Amino acid sequence: MEAILTAITSPVTNTFPLPVHALSISASSSLPILRNRSGCRFSNSHNSSTVTRLRNNSDTFFGQISAATTGARAASSSSFSVASSSSSSSAAIPAEMKAWVYQEYGGVEVLKFDTRVAVPQVKEDQVLVKVVAAALNPVDFKRRLGKFKATDSPLPTVPGYDVSGVVVKVGTQVKELKVGDEVYGDISEKALDGPKQFGSLAEYTAVEEHLLAPKPKNLDFVQAAALPLAIETAYEGLERAGFSAGKSILVLGGAGGVGSLVVQLAKQVFGASKVAATASTRKLVFLKSIGVDEPIDYTLVKYEDLPEKFDVVYDAVGEGDRAVKAVNEGGSVVVLTGAVSPPGFRFVVTSNGAVLKKLNPFFESGKVKPIVDPSGPYPFDEVVKAFSHLESNRALGKVVIHPIP
Repeated sequence: MEAILTAITSPVTNTFPLPVHALSISASSSLPILRNRSGCRFSNSHNSSTVTRLRNNSDTFFGQISAATTGARAASSSSFSVASSSSSSSAAIPAEMKAWVYQEYGGVEVLKFDTRVAVPQVKEDQVLVKVVAAALNPVDFKRRLGKFKATDSPLPTVPGYDVSGVVVKVGTQVKELKVGDEVYGDISEKALDGPKQFGSLAEYTAVEEHLLAPKPKNLDFVQAAALPLAIETAYEGLERAGFSAGKSILVLGGAGGVGSLVVQLAKQVFGASKVAATASTRKLVFLKSIGVDEPIDYTLVKYEDLPEKFDVVYDAVGEGDRAVKAVNEGGSVVVLTGAVSPPGFRFVVTSNGAVLKKLNPFFESGKVKPIVDPSGPYPFDEVVKAFSHLESNRALGKVVIHPIP
């Protein structure tokens, strides 16, 4: 069980690789994402993301930004467009596609780029998505390592859970989505129980309609791809813990992919009275920037020894034995990995497009922000490099792949 839960949600929160030095912002959006690279040898055109530099003496993580001339949203949105009249024709969809595949379990060396992978067939309740961006999660590399091979889908595998893209074909039982819709989601309903054999690290992926949601209007495809699995994990954990307005929360690993979203959801969606979170010294400014009231430097402070206790402790780093010492009597402890002691509990997240639809207004208003690791996004031909970075435990937020040809 520990291996299973670690595979889904184990965060990447340890060491900040370098001081965050760049911020890119969509021309039509106030939502910032961390990113500093783009481009792919498989792309027919080059679109450069706007990059603005943080001032060293900034009072906030996001700081002051220089004037933008080209938006990241324009860059990622222009990498793929679809005409409804032509894309609904099966003739416009190739029989084969480019994808990353592994034929056996192992390290990054088993990942191979294949130019002749069959485009997935669309079932009655599915849509075919032309992938524009995809994001990596710890579950991706732990699945590749064979951590839950007993319940995995058959090899070979095209990895990838998180996706953003455009619908190019719909099944006969699809009720709402149509060709041309921009969507995002976690494509596997159960991350560990028979996840999709053909994932999102490909030109096309087939997804059940109920797992997807319309892409927030103000987010580009990179930002949208950074959200699904992590935001659904964060939200489901808070709901299961009975978190509600007026309660306090301590988030362990507040700068990680899941933790940073737990902080924002607790504050902006659930109405927390107080949010505390742990991180290393270099990430404390980041914690403040996303709404943490009490940043705790775990290198200097033992949070379990603090006199103040919390209604909920959300443990995204695997410190369940310590976490239960920081909770109020009658409170709850959400543990994503590692040992669990009462009142702690663990869960396996379920992908659900309805959750994304419910949260879309918070993304569109800027109250909840996607965080993209500053080393990315990685172009499609650098997927191995992206996995290596994720597995180094140095990523901040989500590692995203874009553009995808």
